[in-house]
Amino acid sequence: MCLVLGSDSLEAANSKNVLGSQLQVCGLEPKTGFFRNGLCETGPSDSGVHVVCAQMTDEFLRFTLSQGNDLISARGSSFPGLKDGDRWCLCALRWREADEAGLAPPVILESTNQAALKYVELEKLKKKAI
Repeated sequence: MCLVLGSDSLEAANSKNVLGSQLQVCGLEPKTGFFRNGLCETGPSDSGVHVVCAQMTDEFLRFTLSQGNDLISARGSSFPGLKDGDRWCLCALRWREADEAGLAPPVILESTNQAALKYVELEKLKKKAI
């Protein structure tokens, strides 16, 4: 995997997960992450802070659609649309919002960026860990 080294990717290269170890791949089919490299990395240009690696559920996909974020419909070749079981890097605040509504999807802690801890408590993530 080749990354273009800009300020965002230099920061991302040293990413740690919420457990304090090296960030693991979240998903490659479909390829997720703000940088579409499979990792929930973030940087200054990622205003949504896409750092929570979650396994999609139909309930969550319907919830986020009702909030104005359609993750189900494909949009060109860059976004195939998501379905139940897909792993995707979610915005930390959207995951928190879904958690507060009782609809947060399961989380993969090893693939969730430590930046998520600015928005969500580790204990809440652990309760939804798979």
